[in-house]
Amino acid sequence: MTTATEKNTKSVSQRKLLGVAGLGWLFDAMDVGILAFIIAALHEDWGLTSQQMGWIGGVNSIGMAVGAFIFGIYADRVGRKKIFIITLLLFSLASGISAFTTTLAAFLILRFFVGMGLGGELPVASTLVSESVPAKDRGRVVVLLESFWAAGWLVAAIISYFIIPAYGWRVALLLTALPAFYALYLRINLPDSPQFTAKKDVLRSVSTNIRDVWSKTYRRPTMMLWIVWFTVVFSYYGMFLWLPSVMVMKGFPLIQSFQYVLIMTLAQLPGYFSAAWLIERAGRKFVLVTYLIGTAASALAFGNADTVTTLLISGAFLSFFNLGAWGALYAYSPEQYPTVIRATGTGMAASFGRIGGILGPILVGSMLTAGFGINIIFAIFCVSILIGALAVAFLGTETKQMELE
Repeated sequence: MTTATEKNTKSVSQRKLLGVAGLGWLFDAMDVGILAFIIAALHEDWGLTSQQMGWIGGVNSIGMAVGAFIFGIYADRVGRKKIFIITLLLFSLASGISAFTTTLAAFLILRFFVGMGLGGELPVASTLVSESVPAKDRGRVVVLLESFWAAGWLVAAIISYFIIPAYGWRVALLLTALPAFYALYLRINLPDSPQFTAKKDVLRSVSTNIRDVWSKTYRRPTMMLWIVWFTVVFSYYGMFLWLPSVMVMKGFPLIQSFQYVLIMTLAQLPGYFSAAWLIERAGRKFVLVTYLIGTAASALAFGNADTVTTLLISGAFLSFFNLGAWGALYAYSPEQYPTVIRATGTGMAASFGRIGGILGPILVGSMLTAGFGINIIFAIFCVSILIGALAVAFLGTETKQMELE
């Protein structure tokens, strides 16, 4: 018997689906990555305080929380493809316009809309790919989709290293507007999820979908996802949005800090690829728990690094384990729910996680202003990640090669 998912992969190959969705993911990562470097540049250009720098990352995450919630819900009503395109256009145009701002207030408003697009696109794209790939390949393909995030960060690091010092941060931001044109191409070439297409005539209210996510049947996986999403996003945005700035605070010049972060970023790719290889062999829970523990240990080592060598090695391991864990999380999340509430459940978990993304950068800025050391701050992120690992270990169930409802 041929399933709808298998029929879909015959008309659209996995490679093409991965390429189309992955490029959208790459553009998202490029924007977030460039923001990390732009925060460091704005610190020098506009004379921002540590607290103001933290608010840039915080507002971006507020937008992501709103976007993940709203667009996740409506992806279950109007389709994954439409929301995917809308969110791509939203973050691309807002990011390009933000290049022309001259005040922090205007920049923050536009970063909110950029965040909305980013926050909505990521869980919707992973849901679309999950529903379009057979169970035996689903985990691997979704993790490979996440690997485009590393490629986007590499592009961001390269642009920041070569463009920002020579031409300024505004030119770098303009380059992030390019995905708007790609979104038009997606409208023609990307089919919607076969599982959504089969269920699109089943009209359900938004309130019913939200209620079902927290129903007795799905309460445990929802609780698990909300905990792990919060702890992972809190630590990721707290650490990685501040990474170039932390390097500057450790005494390195701006351009040298960009160079070191670029080197650390290279470790993201093997992190993804190793997770993609393991996820269909060892399972989602093993990969997620193992890579989260590796992230926690690396964060602790990075915060206490006192030489260039230990800084680069611990930073590389931080990138390796953290981004591998992200790939497993995006593969694991949509598998917790049936088709009718899959995007809603994944979007709500991601939205709750983005609250952590709001608090993380603001916490770093506030603690630095109060005189706390980098080692204390990264120890907090270490503990946060371990809490996420425990939630998966004790509340999660294995979904390796499970057919989606």
